[in-house]
Amino acid sequence: MTSLKIVLGTLVLLSIFLLGPQSVESRHAYRPIDDKVFSDSIMSGEQLAKIYCKMCHLFPEPNLLDKETWVSGVLPNMALRLGIRANSVDPYEGLLEEEVSIIKPLGVYPEASLLSVEQWNKIVDYYVREAPSEPLGQKRTSAIANIGLPNFKVKSISIGDKPLPMTSMLKFDDSNAELYVGDAQGVMYVMDSKMRLKNTWPVSNAPVDIDFPKGKEPRVLSIGVFRPSDQKLGSLTSLYKDKSSGHFEVDLQQLPRPVQFQTGDLNMDGKEDIVICGFGNHSGKLFWLDNFEVDKAHVLKEMPGARKVVLKDLNNDNKLDIVVLMAQAWEQMSIFYNQGNNTFREKTVLRFPPVYGVSCFELTDFNKDGYLDILITNGDNWDFSPIRKNYHGVRIYLNDGQDNFEEAYFYPLYGATKAVARDFDADGDLDIAAISFYSDFDIPEQSFVYLSNEGNMEFKAFSTPEAANGKWLTMEVADLDVDGDLDIVLGSYFHNVGEMTKLIFKGVLSFPQIIVLNNELK
Repeated sequence: MTSLKIVLGTLVLLSIFLLGPQSVESRHAYRPIDDKVFSDSIMSGEQLAKIYCKMCHLFPEPNLLDKETWVSGVLPNMALRLGIRANSVDPYEGLLEEEVSIIKPLGVYPEASLLSVEQWNKIVDYYVREAPSEPLGQKRTSAIANIGLPNFKVKSISIGDKPLPMTSMLKFDDSNAELYVGDAQGVMYVMDSKMRLKNTWPVSNAPVDIDFPKGKEPRVLSIGVFRPSDQKLGSLTSLYKDKSSGHFEVDLQQLPRPVQFQTGDLNMDGKEDIVICGFGNHSGKLFWLDNFEVDKAHVLKEMPGARKVVLKDLNNDNKLDIVVLMAQAWEQMSIFYNQGNNTFREKTVLRFPPVYGVSCFELTDFNKDGYLDILITNGDNWDFSPIRKNYHGVRIYLNDGQDNFEEAYFYPLYGATKAVARDFDADGDLDIAAISFYSDFDIPEQSFVYLSNEGNMEFKAFSTPEAANGKWLTMEVADLDVDGDLDIVLGSYFHNVGEMTKLIFKGVLSFPQIIVLNNELK
């Protein structure tokens, strides 16, 4: 019995290694279990699931998905990651050779099985037995009042000659009162304060982020490949070339499918550093470059899924800390406290099961106690379980003053992608604007929701009929028309014509690239 325990324990540890670079938590996922548990005739499907399903992520309870989704979507992929290839399934089928050459060395799909077929069948039986027959429904905290948006006037805008809206980025340059609209078809549009097209710039591929350093050219982050990919085709480059020298002021290439970046002086040497979220797919990394120099790279997490990063001095020691949201398998939020000398100490403050699909966050003080709280969305449904999920939505986590966070508010919203907290109505508290990219096509206007703060963590929900006219991937909040109040702009992205067709069948005939919600408060 003891020898069997040792063999199985070794397999668990070996599988952690084979499944590629993981976080510190995953390297310690295995814990000794009583000898009798390892008897094949005694170990249950639940016990096996809590060993093998926790090697790569937080344990997913069966009720997170319905029976059919477990059997046809998620479990077959998990089987491949455990080396079980039923019917000689090739996990690399349909992938480009470049992708295969990157994935294979990671050991994502091990050649040898890490558990017996009998054990695997017990895991499958456990999920089938315990999962609900249908996805669990959402319980709305308040009905959406479809009577228009208070204080906002809605305007739809089509830009350029692209018939399929593929807006991948929105960012407002306050210093010049210009809105930058990135199009995944290789174009950057610049709009003035009256939302008239001011300039058009060709870009190498889909822009996903941009900043506007004072006295320098804008710096554009391009993802490389929009669909899930491990090819390092991303880049960060200056939008304009230096006319005198003919080269880009900033030119970082071969980035691992980056999605966002932040800059600041992390090591207090008086020079600007950059933190990049290399989302990747099976591979990826969260890293920073000292003074933008590639040979001075510091890796914070050698794993995929880095979604968003914020630089903020959270503990008031005059050093910038790093707050990051990680998606993919290890869905979590972490704070990297700056220890000086280019070193950081990580504290994981939130963790979620892998099917939650965390997508974006903000740091802001909701209860006015002087500590930054977390506003977070989860609803990414571009995975093996593209169903309605009752836990998708917008959440507020309050800070206890020691960077420990507790959920204080949840608004259910299928496919929630991003939420922004601002005092839109100037009444002294924070309202919320939220979008859903993976929206519920049965109620398309719910792809945008405005939550008016009523006090005591109570919010009243509004939407607008125009929200039905797109799939809103990105959102920006700024004083677009420079009149002293905060406006909202939404960017629509259709990955293919089929997605647009679904809305046409719902009666939608207008598909603008962006819609602007002009705040008329002032």
